[in-house]
Amino acid sequence: MTRYIDLSIPITNDVISDPPVMRPQIEYVTHETSWEQIAMFFPGLEKNDLPDGEGWAVEMLQLSTHNGTHMDAPWHYHSTTGANDPAGPRKAPSIDEAPLDRFLRPGVRLNFSNLPHGHVVTAAQVDAELARIDYDLQPLDIVLVQSGAIYGTENFTDQGVGLGEEATLYLTERGVEVVGTDAWSWDAPFSHTAKRWAETRDPKIIWEGHKAGRINPYYQIEKLTNLGALPDHGFTLSCFPVKIESASAGWIRAVAMVED
Repeated sequence: MTRYIDLSIPITNDVISDPPVMRPQIEYVTHETSWEQIAMFFPGLEKNDLPDGEGWAVEMLQLSTHNGTHMDAPWHYHSTTGANDPAGPRKAPSIDEAPLDRFLRPGVRLNFSNLPHGHVVTAAQVDAELARIDYDLQPLDIVLVQSGAIYGTENFTDQGVGLGEEATLYLTERGVEVVGTDAWSWDAPFSHTAKRWAETRDPKIIWEGHKAGRINPYYQIEKLTNLGALPDHGFTLSCFPVKIESASAGWIRAVAMVED
């Protein structure tokens, strides 16, 4: 029997999962108030002409493509990718150019939730976690990171570990093209990176996991949830992005399928 595990957070006004400048806004039009919209199509229609005086329910949304559980395309990280290719760099693909066969694949969960918030996971730590769960990474596996961030709690955007350039390249060099995290970002939270930046002034540490996409293109899911319900491996992940022309990201409904 197949068990379906929802790994997606809702798009909502009520739970803060983005910085103020990026928060979604949803306007709910109810059955009681929408009859005038219907009357625009049917001149002379009155509210009482409708069954129980009810119209339709509809919602108007003001969103970033990076609200809710979403998938980043390589175009989000940089204008080009393949920086080390012999033929030279090429245009990074946008989300509407994503290859659909990458988004229904075996999944692997790496659990780094025991590490402190803001930690930058290394390639050696990824390798050690794969050894702990006794798994040999395969090309096109989807790798999900349980970061220690907990959706719905205070200061969510400051929580969790991140994967830097080294760890990200470790994955992409082994054929991984889709990754995900239950944190706000694949990289360590900006609040933690900013402290290290103030000390070192090293620009390489800013958004370094994302910028690894300049070298090897990959697709990145952010703001997953419920990763603790997954086995370490042996599940399939469905994570098809919404097709938005020339966009840097698209919303997904991430669902894991486990055969019991």
